[in-house]
Amino acid sequence: MIMKVIDLRSDTVTLPSADMREAMASAELGDDVFGEDPSVNQLQEMAAKMLGKEAALLTPSGTQSNLIATLVHCPRGTEAIVGDKAHMLYYEVGGAWGVGGVGLRTVPNDARGRLGPADVEGRIRPDNEHFPRTAMIAVENTHNLCGGSVLGEEELAPLRAVADEHGVPLHMDGARLFNAAVKLGVPVSRLAGYADSVCFSLSKGLGCPVGSVLCGSREFIHAAHRYRKMLGGGMRQAGVLAAAGVYALQNMVHRLAEDHDNARIAGEGLAGIPGVSLDPAPETNMVYFQVEGWQATALARRLTEEGALCFDEPGGRVRWVTHYGIEREDIYMAVERARPVIQAGA
Repeated sequence: MIMKVIDLRSDTVTLPSADMREAMASAELGDDVFGEDPSVNQLQEMAAKMLGKEAALLTPSGTQSNLIATLVHCPRGTEAIVGDKAHMLYYEVGGAWGVGGVGLRTVPNDARGRLGPADVEGRIRPDNEHFPRTAMIAVENTHNLCGGSVLGEEELAPLRAVADEHGVPLHMDGARLFNAAVKLGVPVSRLAGYADSVCFSLSKGLGCPVGSVLCGSREFIHAAHRYRKMLGGGMRQAGVLAAAGVYALQNMVHRLAEDHDNARIAGEGLAGIPGVSLDPAPETNMVYFQVEGWQATALARRLTEEGALCFDEPGGRVRWVTHYGIEREDIYMAVERARPVIQAGA
């Protein structure tokens, strides 16, 4: 009997549903660089409305969305303030430095990914000719390296106040922002409203094959178009991708709660195995855990050999991510496959 592989590495491994594929196959197309792809335009208008922004732009990836936002907000030689565990700092190839000539100045993230308003304010440069100008503050919601934790309005409002006081735009890396909104039970626009610009991924929990959407004011998105073209993001008949995004916004948001429930059950199952500690307890669709006596890379390799695919992460942790295509029975099976591996020891 062939072992079923349970892929918990990331929610980027989702595959489009049959209905999403049908929407892609039947998409009305045009040249998006000319602004003539009706499916792209529909997605952008829908996304902007849902997030409470004036306009939106489809990009190939969240990394490109974050880089475009940085380029729009930050002239060369300026700085952006980011968390010291931010995706923009760890996993985006230094694009701000390499492409934009923009420095990233870090503020400590706490265990839940929060930035202290006083810490952020303390990193804002004085108006002095010796210093680079602070041109952007960036937050991440949900926060990947902090366990998929959620930033709510009580965390975002003080940062918005600091940004307003100093006249610095606030960008939100909202790759999994819909997870945050579903977790909190609020419209996504409530969270996006604290940011001048915000992006979200289509290709994670929403189940699309490709894409990210960057949202902001009309002036911001007008400038973003130029940088998208500079970075090679003009995708011509991109409606085949945008149609997946339209389908996802109409049909895939509500089901994110299933992923959260599955992550909670996975966390409870793992925590019941002696030697396992959750780091932290799951809030959305991510389960981070450590195992006494195991080195994370070795444990991730052994679990993968047992058909429960996963990653090892900074800090000696293993990560499971629940997503579309992972069912409740898969979670029970993954925990049961992990149990004898963990109990056997390294």
